[in-house]
Order: sequence, then structure tokens, then C-alpha cells
Amino acid sequence: MSWIFLFFAGLFEIGWAIGLKYTDGFSRPLPTLLTIASMIVSLGLLGLALKTLPVGTAYAVWTGIGTVGTALLGIWLLGEPATAVRLACIGLIVCGIVGLKLVA
Repeated sequence: MSWIFLFFAGLFEIGWAIGLKYTDGFSRPLPTLLTIASMIVSLGLLGLALKTLPVGTAYAVWTGIGTVGTALLGIWLLGEPATAVRLACIGLIVCGIVGLKLVA
């Protein structure tokens, strides 16, 4: 169950990272509230996952999911560059996440 909590914590991390862009410096109330709510949910789920997972593994996977998801959504939604090197680096992060799951 901890891995499920951690997965969803990572998804909510993506939500608040992308949400920060849409808050326009916290000047837009609805995106700001949704971003803050996503932060709270993400940290709460991470806390639940940490009941049984090692902190180093859980934190690395949480930030990895957030990093990969945010980078991919930045490419898709915000028109950020999708160079071969950038995509390869994202792939390396995914390999690290999978590796941590396999050894934990």
C-alpha cells in the first residue's frame, strides 16, 4: 500500500509543480488554492508512505515521479523543448525510479 501512496504523492507533486506556473505569482486565487491543496495532499501521502518505506528511497522516488511528470508536462503543455538529450535524461530518471522500486 505504501508504494500506491507514494505513486499518488508523486502525481500530486506534479500537480503542484505545474500549478505554480498557473498561479501567476500567487495572484490568481483558484490556481493558488488548487496548488496549495495539491501540496498538502502530496506531503500527506508521502508521510503515509514513509511509515514503511525507507526515507531515502521514498523521497527519491517521490521527487523522481514529480521531476519526470513535470518535465513531460512542461514539454506538452508549456512548449518547453523536447530535445533528444533532455528526453534521454528523463529516461535515466525513470530507470532510477524503477531501480529503487526493485531493490526496496
